[in-house]
Amino acid sequence: MHSYLIHLVRHGLTAGNLEGRYIGSTDLSLCEQGKEELKKLKKQHPYPAAQVCYSSPLRRCLQTAKLLYPELTPQVVTDFRETSFGEWENKTAAQIAKEDPSFAAWMEGGKQVTPPGGEDGGWFMQRTCAAFEHMVDGLLRQDIRSAAAVLHGGSIMAILAAYGLPRAQFYDWMTQPGCGYSLRITPGLWMRSMVAEVYETIPPREAEQTQEEKTERMVLDVAREAASRAYPPEKGTKPKE
Repeated sequence: MHSYLIHLVRHGLTAGNLEGRYIGSTDLSLCEQGKEELKKLKKQHPYPAAQVCYSSPLRRCLQTAKLLYPELTPQVVTDFRETSFGEWENKTAAQIAKEDPSFAAWMEGGKQVTPPGGEDGGWFMQRTCAAFEHMVDGLLRQDIRSAAAVLHGGSIMAILAAYGLPRAQFYDWMTQPGCGYSLRITPGLWMRSMVAEVYETIPPREAEQTQEEKTERMVLDVAREAASRAYPPEKGTKPKE
C-alpha cells in the first residue's frame, strides 16, 4: 500500500519573534531578516518536494509558502491559524506579567487559564487537529502523495503531540522558524490508529551542519528540556506563535 508524505514547516521570522512578543492572531508579515534566513535555508538544504501546499491564512505563513514553494498556490486552511492571545497579544512576557497576575499561573501550567479575551487552549488544539485530519483525508481521497503545510510553531506542536510517532510531549516538537518535520501517513495505520510516522526533520539531521547550526540545535534542546520541566503532561501546554 502506498504511503503519503506531509512536510510541516514553521513560518519564517517576524519582528514579533525578534522582540520576544506573544504574536498569535496579529497578522504580521515576515521581517527582512526572516526572508533572508528562509532563502539561506532553502539554498543550503532544499525543502522537500510537494505536489500541493497548504497554509495558515496569516501573512507570515503565506509569505513563507511563496518563498519556499513558488511554483505552488497555497491552499488556505482557516483553522490552521495561530491562537489568539487576546489582551496579551503583541506584548512581551515582562509586560504581561506586570499587567496581569494570572499570567504567572498560565506560565506555571498548574491551572486552566485563558488569556483575557483570548482563545481557550483546548479549543485551539481541537480545531487544529480537526483541520489536519480533514487535510489528510483529502490527500487520501485524491491520492496526492506529497504535501507541504506552512504553519505556526504552536500548530505544528499540537499536530505532532496528537498524531506523531514516536510519541512525544507537546514541547518536544518545538522547532525553529523555517524548520519542521516530515511525516509519513500509511493509510491502514491512519484509519486504524490515526498516527503518523515522523521520519525526518527539516532540514535533515543527517545534513552536514556548520558549527553555528550545531550550537543552535544545542540551544533548542536545552529549551525543550526546560519547557518539559515547566509543562509536564498533566499540567497542559500552551503554544507561542
